[in-house]
Amino acid sequence: MTRHVITLNAGSSSIKFALFEAEGNGLNVLAVGLAEMLAEERRIKVQDGAGRVTHQDSWMAGSGIPFHTNALRRILAWREGAFPNAHVVAAGHRVVHGGIHFDAPALVTDQVLGQLRELVPLAPLHQPHNIAGILAAREAWPHVQQVACFDTAFHRAHPFVNDTFALPRSYYDEGVRRYGFHGLSYEYIVRRLEQIAPFHAAGRLVVAHLGNGASMCAIRDGHSIASSMGFTALDGLPMGTRCGQLDPGVVLYLMQEKNMDPGQIQDLLYKESGLKGLSGVSHDMRELEASDKPEAAQAIEYFVFRIRRELGGLAAVLKGLDAMVFCGGIGEHAWRVRERVLEGMEWIGVELDRTANRTDALVISSERSRVRVFVIPTDEEAMIAMHTLAVVDAVAAAESR
Repeated sequence: MTRHVITLNAGSSSIKFALFEAEGNGLNVLAVGLAEMLAEERRIKVQDGAGRVTHQDSWMAGSGIPFHTNALRRILAWREGAFPNAHVVAAGHRVVHGGIHFDAPALVTDQVLGQLRELVPLAPLHQPHNIAGILAAREAWPHVQQVACFDTAFHRAHPFVNDTFALPRSYYDEGVRRYGFHGLSYEYIVRRLEQIAPFHAAGRLVVAHLGNGASMCAIRDGHSIASSMGFTALDGLPMGTRCGQLDPGVVLYLMQEKNMDPGQIQDLLYKESGLKGLSGVSHDMRELEASDKPEAAQAIEYFVFRIRRELGGLAAVLKGLDAMVFCGGIGEHAWRVRERVLEGMEWIGVELDRTANRTDALVISSERSRVRVFVIPTDEEAMIAMHTLAVVDAVAAAESR
């Protein structure tokens, strides 16, 4: 019997979902969708694998049923109507934080849920919604196995120097570490690169995941060596609304001189900073590039500067560079940003093909470039589906012994 997997990526006001069909050793995407909260309206839109809209649903707030629960019930109703014969064996969930112990996807049990709740302080704006998605899926689909796939797992084999802060050792032992995030995206890119350019996938690679959330990762022989993100998803590059790298003394100043409490600081750093805060215009790169305000140009300039600085640092960690990949919404579509990042990077071995870059080609480096530069669309949902099937198969194999 053909098997199917549903993937769920639950945020505070949205749920991304997809339905995959296992096909031989691969996966075929049947549908992708988004359930989201828009002011007082709640909306679901589903597209098929070719991008055609096949289903839309909407309802108003105020039903008394939590958004995640209501949305998942409607997603289930859609699936049963559109794919009544689908044999869904599991639901795979993106979970932002796996802490010290989760270095691989895990079947969700009551014990695992308890461990995930303990990690809420490490990802307060993400983890609660990931857990809410799992709980709602359990309620909506009680007979379907749930699998947690962690954004931190890909980075858990970092060398100690890329895993620690210069704090007393007791903090490291209790879990104050450089976890890194966007691991599902990086893992997908590595697997995709192994298919299209295996020589470069096995070498020294820097991947730039640039979107509303942004980070970079140094990868050697398919394994994460260092990440721009640290203890939380705030660190490193500036993002849509997140500040990126920040002197901790600024936080002390905000507390002592501005009398800001932790909640106010959290809102400032997560929701009001980054491109949005710097520009005063928008968190969206498309709107910034279209704006004639100098603050918008300055925000882009700072974004590019931080990427270039991180690229140099990660290349040093790798002791050289063989390839680079751009992915994420900005990385895949903002050719001007890519051009500005790579301009003058011949010293590191990169020579840009400007024509290829402006047409979003797969390879945007010139034939003379020692470092090959790729633009590869990432697919976290596909990575979640792969992991989920692997966990289900491992559980079945263990039970059959």
